[in-house]
Order: sequence, then structure tokens, then C-alpha cells
Amino acid sequence: MQIRKHLVALTFCLCALAIGGLAQSGGTLRGKVTLANNGDPVHNVKVTIIQLRLSTETAEDGSYEFKNVPAGKYDIAAHLERTPDVLSKAEINGGQTTTADFEIRLEAVREQVTVTATGNEETTFNSIQSVTIIGSLDLAKKNPISLGEALDHELGVAKRSFGPGNSRPVVRGFDGDRVLVLQEGIGIGGLGFQSGDHAEPIDLLSQDRIEVVKGPGTLLYGSNAIGGVVNAVSGHDEAHKGVRGYVTGILGSTNDQHGGSAGIEFGTERWLFWANGGGQRTTDYNTPIGPIQNSFSRYGNWSGGFGRFGDKGFLSLSYTGDRRNYGIPTEPEHEGEEEEEEEGHGHEMVRLNPRRDSLQIRAGFRDLGSAINSGNFTLQYNNYRHDESELPSEEIGTQFKNKTFLYRAVFDQRRSGRYSGSFGFSGLHRDFKSVGEEALAPPTTQNNFAAFGLQTIDFEKFAFQFGGRVERNGYNPNGLRDRSFTGFSGSAGIRVGLGGNTNFVANYTHSYRAPALEELYNNGPHAGNLTFEIGDENLERERGNGIDLGLRHNSRRLRTEANFFYYKINDFVFLAPTGAIEDGLIEANYAQGDSRFTGTELRFDVGLTNSLWLLSSLDYVNSELTNTSTPLPRIPPLRARVGFEAFAKGFRINPEVVMAQDQNRIFTTEERTAGYATVNLNASYTYTQKHYAHIFSVNAFNLNDKLFRNHLSFIKEFAPEIGRGVRVVYTLRFF
Repeated sequence: MQIRKHLVALTFCLCALAIGGLAQSGGTLRGKVTLANNGDPVHNVKVTIIQLRLSTETAEDGSYEFKNVPAGKYDIAAHLERTPDVLSKAEINGGQTTTADFEIRLEAVREQVTVTATGNEETTFNSIQSVTIIGSLDLAKKNPISLGEALDHELGVAKRSFGPGNSRPVVRGFDGDRVLVLQEGIGIGGLGFQSGDHAEPIDLLSQDRIEVVKGPGTLLYGSNAIGGVVNAVSGHDEAHKGVRGYVTGILGSTNDQHGGSAGIEFGTERWLFWANGGGQRTTDYNTPIGPIQNSFSRYGNWSGGFGRFGDKGFLSLSYTGDRRNYGIPTEPEHEGEEEEEEEGHGHEMVRLNPRRDSLQIRAGFRDLGSAINSGNFTLQYNNYRHDESELPSEEIGTQFKNKTFLYRAVFDQRRSGRYSGSFGFSGLHRDFKSVGEEALAPPTTQNNFAAFGLQTIDFEKFAFQFGGRVERNGYNPNGLRDRSFTGFSGSAGIRVGLGGNTNFVANYTHSYRAPALEELYNNGPHAGNLTFEIGDENLERERGNGIDLGLRHNSRRLRTEANFFYYKINDFVFLAPTGAIEDGLIEANYAQGDSRFTGTELRFDVGLTNSLWLLSSLDYVNSELTNTSTPLPRIPPLRARVGFEAFAKGFRINPEVVMAQDQNRIFTTEERTAGYATVNLNASYTYTQKHYAHIFSVNAFNLNDKLFRNHLSFIKEFAPEIGRGVRVVYTLRFF
């Protein structure tokens, strides 16, 4: 009996200790979010424990709190839409309270939170892939008339253009169908990848941020993301009480730029309603040798939606409309040329008028506590079309129609110790038609389906990430041979913490890309690429293997990044000129050959004082067809930026010099472009109140009025880049 009593007492003590241990296993994280300039509290700021994917919003007094947080070290992010993220680190101990306060700063920052790299929130410092984020404030200060103009000279990003209204980003030397442009993680249904004169119909002023994931993004988004992913994120994914929004206005010289954008959100505890609208206009831009004829651009856009966001699920519906009208710059006529022009390919002026209407439904569940903790579903229909018209007659030469229906589902696994991951599937049905002078391909339907998964094992000091994707693409053209392709992509990466706020990352990727529709079926004059294109319906899929290495450091006075990449792509599809001239254009066949891309990206930012930083960056790409050592066309030259950034209360000033080396590694039909250096000056003043912020900014560009040409431009021979000018931007934020 005595032994039994002792056993009962011992069991009771052990249970008490276990219960006590469980009670002590979780800690509390709390803090306050304020404005940096005046210390006023900010409500409805989303605060997230990134590793746990737990979020809450600040109260009216700016406070927030998490209870029963498992012990460990975490990255904490505070996010208010259309302002830069604020990041902090916190160590949670069982039974104790940890405080992490945040100051919202409406100014440039070096580290942000990305959702594009893995589909879930993580810091750019911890991401295994290299990620660049451009926030809404920086987008407005740049030239937001087109996506390529806004992202040009970001690290590893250049612009391809046929004029300012249609420029598109080139990532690490990859262009066209090898760079995937998304909005909210899903395709937009445009034709910017298909031709040098086609624009991407994205309104930049209404976006919360643009995320650029450099290197193969094929696992989560598609086989044609072999060069990288550019994702526009507008937000509207959480309910919040009250009203917040923005108003932005732009005035610019040299091309008479003027425009604006406005947006508003109204929310209750469960519901969110939003609307955005705006537009921009520019005239022909000036250069040191005079104006570039027919380089005008105009666009208008509007969007709106509503959603219900509960504790365990959400459902939202949104609509986006985009209307554009821009010219294709025209080569000046030379004396005696009028009689020599060929009909349809002389110096006539051409304009394009892309129109896009998009309807999206998003739904999901979250925090289920089961093996599958959350899921997100997206259905989207895009109706894109544009006409190519000759001026001044307005006669339509070619019409393009591209209707797409896309779906995507992603499931997040419940984090179990050090293990986390996600998996899902996606698909596309595309109906493409073109009629007229440049109706190069027959009416074609395309069907796509993919299944993918990505897993992470995180040991804090180091983490492993691996995944795979199986994708099938099928083309059904009228009157030509059907083709289908199925391929596998996989990756494995590691992040190692070296101490002292330094990370080393390494990533190996095996990828595949199905030939694009135009590569298989085009046959005829294509002025948008300055070639008479001849497709090959017997093309094989591309297969690539790549290595990315990166070293990052992020501390109070020093922020650096060094990346090296090497990609070997077998059966690389490229336009091979035959030497013949058809319809006044160079005849070129879509051919295949093995290729190699090698490059580096360096960034070195050092704080000379608390309010003065030295900023510098450099990037370089070297690519060629390996069998013949022939350089590939339109590869950006070696580039560098050097500048200073000074802060004083609400003032910020950033003088810089942008430099590019001459590009003499050129394709057989290219011409060398000379090196150049331009001087720019950015300045801004931010005035904040409790619920308002006023941001005034000035961007003075090419102050030395340098005559220079973009090597990636299709029309660089007669259309150099814009001359000396200034752009003034005012933004009102209310929250």
C-alpha cells in the first residue's frame, strides 16, 4: 500500500511537472508600431512571425501581441500596404515576454519580405534565391510608364524595348518567353513575351510592390520562368477596419509626362472593399539629337473588388481593366528615300492599342491545425487584344486576340518541428488568334497542366530546400502539326548562416522549357522583332542545369550581396539569320543549339555615418552558343552604379552615376554599342501625421545630357535613350 501511495504521488508530480513544462513552453511577443518621424502610433499594420506564418494587426494605439509562441528565434515583419516592410529579429523564451517595437519609415530600405520566391513570406536575406523588391514609393519615382522602364538598372535587370511604351524586363540576360511576368502570382494573359513591340498591361502606380526573383523560377510558376519571375503584388489580401488609400500625381519634362493614380480600401472586421484608377500620358521624348518621332504613350486603368476574410477562410472577387495606346518610334526619313520605301515596311508610323479585361476569384482556408494547414485557390479569366494601326490613316494592319483561363491551387503543410512545405497544381487554357499583315501563326489553342511541391528543413543556422515540378504543354494549331511536351524540373538549395549577420546560399536547378507558340509556328514578316521569322514545328524542349551561389551580409552599417550564376541550356531556341532578305527584313529561322549563361551581381552599401550611405552595385552577363562560341543577341553589357544616400529628418537625397561598358560581344546581325555614364539625382521629403503621410519627390535624370543607346533596344540605331529631364511626384497616403 505504501509503495502504491508513493507511485501515485510520483505520478502526480511528474504530471504536474509536465503540465508546468507545457505551460512554460510558450512565450509572449508584444510591441508597438509607430511612425518614425513623429512617433505617432499606426493601426491596422500587419505584424507577422515569418517562420510560423502567424499574423495579427495592430490596435488603434499601435500595439500588437502574440501569446503561446513556441520558444525559438524568429524574423518579425511589420507591413503597411504601400510602405516598405520593417524587419526585426526576436528570441522567444518559454514563459517570458519579449518586446519588439517597429518604426514605419516611408523611405528606401535594403531588406524586405518576399512572397514570390517560395509562395510564402520570407525575408530576402534568408531566401535561397536572389530577390529584388521595388516598393510603390520607388516605382512612382522611376518612370512607371512601362514595366521595363521602371525596373531598368535594378541589380541583374535590364530593359528590352521598341520604344518607352512597350519596354519589358530582361533578367540575367534572359528575355521573352524565358521571363515570366505575373500579377498576384498568376499570369496576366498579355503578349509582351512574344514580340519586342508588345507591352505588359500592368498599372505600376496601383501596385504595392514588384518582386523580381532572379534565376530559374520553374518550380512554382512554370517552365517558361527559366530566366526569372517578375511578380506584381497589389495586396487586398486581409480585412482591416476603416479606410486607407493613396493619391499619386506625376509631372515630367523631356516627354511632357503627366498622370496620376488613386486607390481606396474600406474594411470592417470581416469585409474589405477596394477600388483603384488612374492613367498617364507622354509625348514624343527628346534626346541630345532631337525628338524621337512616334514615341508617345498613353494608358488608363481601373480595378475594384471585394472580399470576406474570416478566421478560417476567405473569398474575394476582383476585376481589372487596362487600356493603352502607344507609338512605335519611326526611323527618320533621309533625302531621296521616299521613292525607295517598300509598301508596308517603309517609314510609316504604327501605333498599338492593347486592351485587357481580367476577372479573378480567390478563395482559401487557413489555420486548420491539420496536416494541411492552409490552402489558396485562384481562378482567372483574361481577355487581351490589340490592333496595330498605321498613322494617320488608322488602317488596322494586324489584330491579335489572346484569351486565357488560368487556375492555381497551393496547399501549405503544417509546420512540424523543422519541416515545412507546400504543394499544388496549376493549369491554363489559351485561345490565340491573329489576322492581318503580321498574322504569323495560325489560330492555336494551348493547354497546360502542372503539379509541384517545395519542401524546407530549417535548422536556423542552416536550411535545406528541395522540390520538383512536372508540367505538360500541348499546342493545337489550325492546319499544322499538333505538339505536346512533358518535362520535369527540380531544384535543391542550402542556406548556411556564417555568423555576424552573414548568409551563404547555393542552389542547383534542373529545368525544362517547352518551345513557345511563335517558335513552333511563326512564318512571315515580323516587324516587331525586325525579322522575317520561320518557325520549326519539330523543335524539341529545352533542358537546362544551373548553379547559383550567393553571399549576403546585412548589419547596421554594412549591407552587401554577391551572386554568381552559371546556366547550361541544351537545345536552346534562338533566331538564326540566313543572310537572305524577305519583305525588307532579315530572314531568320528558329533553330536550336547548346548555350551557356555566366554572370555575377555585386552590391556594396556602407553606412559612413548614421545618416549617410555609400551605395554601389555591378552586374555582368556573358552568354554564347557553345558549339560555335557565338555570343547571343541583345545581352546587357557590364554595368555599375555608384552614389550616396543622405537622410535628415524627413529629407532624403540620392545623387548617383550609372555606367555601362561598350558591348562588343555581339551576335552576327548586331552592331556594337558604345559605353556611357549618366548622372542622376533623386530627392524626397516626407511629412507624416497620425493618419496621413505626404511624400514629395524629384527625379532628375541624365543630368549630363549624355547621348547613349540601350544595347537591348530593337531600334537603338536611330532611337537613343531619353535626354536630360526631371520628374516630380507627389503621393498622399492615408491610413
